[in-house]
Amino acid sequence: MGASSKIRQFDFYRKIPTDLTESSLSGASISIVAALSMLLLFEMELSNYLKTSTTTSIVVDSSRDGEYLQIDFNVSFPALSCEFAAVDVSDILGTSRFNITKTVRKFPIDSTLNAAGPEFQSSPVPSIKSHGDDADFKEEGAVVLTNSNFESYSHSYPILAVNFYAPWCYWSTRLKPSWEKAAQIMAERYDPKVDGKILLGKVDCTEYEELCKRHHIQGYPSIRIFRKGQNVREEHGHHEHESYYGERDTDSLVLAMEALLQGKVSSQEKVKDYGPEKRPAPHVGGCRIEGFVKVKKVPGTLLIGARSSSHSFDASVMNMTHSITLFTFGRKLSSKMMKEFRRLSPYLDSTQEHLREHVYTSEHENITHEHYLQVVKNQVVSLRSNEEYKLLEKYEYTAQSNMLQTRTLPVVKFHYELSPMQVLVREKRNSFSHFTTNLCAIIGGVFTVAGIVQSMLQNAIGMVKKVELGKHL
Repeated sequence: MGASSKIRQFDFYRKIPTDLTESSLSGASISIVAALSMLLLFEMELSNYLKTSTTTSIVVDSSRDGEYLQIDFNVSFPALSCEFAAVDVSDILGTSRFNITKTVRKFPIDSTLNAAGPEFQSSPVPSIKSHGDDADFKEEGAVVLTNSNFESYSHSYPILAVNFYAPWCYWSTRLKPSWEKAAQIMAERYDPKVDGKILLGKVDCTEYEELCKRHHIQGYPSIRIFRKGQNVREEHGHHEHESYYGERDTDSLVLAMEALLQGKVSSQEKVKDYGPEKRPAPHVGGCRIEGFVKVKKVPGTLLIGARSSSHSFDASVMNMTHSITLFTFGRKLSSKMMKEFRRLSPYLDSTQEHLREHVYTSEHENITHEHYLQVVKNQVVSLRSNEEYKLLEKYEYTAQSNMLQTRTLPVVKFHYELSPMQVLVREKRNSFSHFTTNLCAIIGGVFTVAGIVQSMLQNAIGMVKKVELGKHL
């Protein structure tokens, strides 16, 4: 009994005998309110405990997605022909890749950006090794074609080969003697007045601008092959004429013309392979360029413009107006992965890209468009058991665009710079210890506050009774 009495001294919850306590209506009301408050706060705390939360931090980008970054793009040019449109990439380390074709596709479009045919063959324009070796030949052998006689000549000969040139062009000047001599040789072999099988002509694009524009001539010299009343057909469509990209010396030109005569393609035949020397010519003046490139994670530039190692371009008439449909960095997330990304970090998700659906217009001559992109990586670490959703990565960027009037050939440049820091969002669960601590705080706090309110209310009632009793006395 002595030990039991000593233990009782540590009782924090000493009880008052029931016959010494008194219940009241006010106390019962406050107890009911306190119990309901405890239940409501318990439900809120339990709901918060079952939910996951996120923490956001800025850390050094040490991700393991490799040293290369993929750039996806879709850009439409209403006034840049697919024939010469090229995509180049360079970076600050000195790495350069010109006229990328393996991962880039080109589709002809009209001036309103609507599709105008099947995919254009995106292989690069062949380089010409032999180019005009008859510099001493001065005679005029090719027929001068103008706005008034072009249609009549094109409908009079089974094959009409035309040299669209510019007098100021270096390559046109080199081609001229070979073209004139080849025209004379072909005229001697096949008299236009007798045989009428083939005719070589020429068009001065500085004098007949509309004629050259009608045939979408953007590089000089451009050799086009027209067939009388026939379309050269392929599997996915047709082309009214072809472009010649072969050697430009006299012998090569004559051999090419002879090959055209020997292998004339009728309207019933299909041409599946044009070879490196001859391809379908563009039948519209615009081009939609889409695809992707992989670049190193260092500051660099993606450039789109006209490129050829054997043609000249008139910078004053090159219009680089463009519309951007897509320009993104990194691996594309699926719709389910994007939903998960938005769930964990809605403030990081940009539903509209900064360059998307914008049209950049060249209002003057020689306008180069430059876009400066600051790229940052967002990484979300999820608690989901599915490996595909555990780590989500998405690149965001800010863009500043500028137009610059230059003396060089106008282009469109995308300058990109990746931040060495990244935004890291981690999903975490609330700890059970935190939940139990808050639960005890709710019960004890509500009980204590209810007791204080009950005590204050009881004292107030007692004071009122004393005042009333004093008045009666």
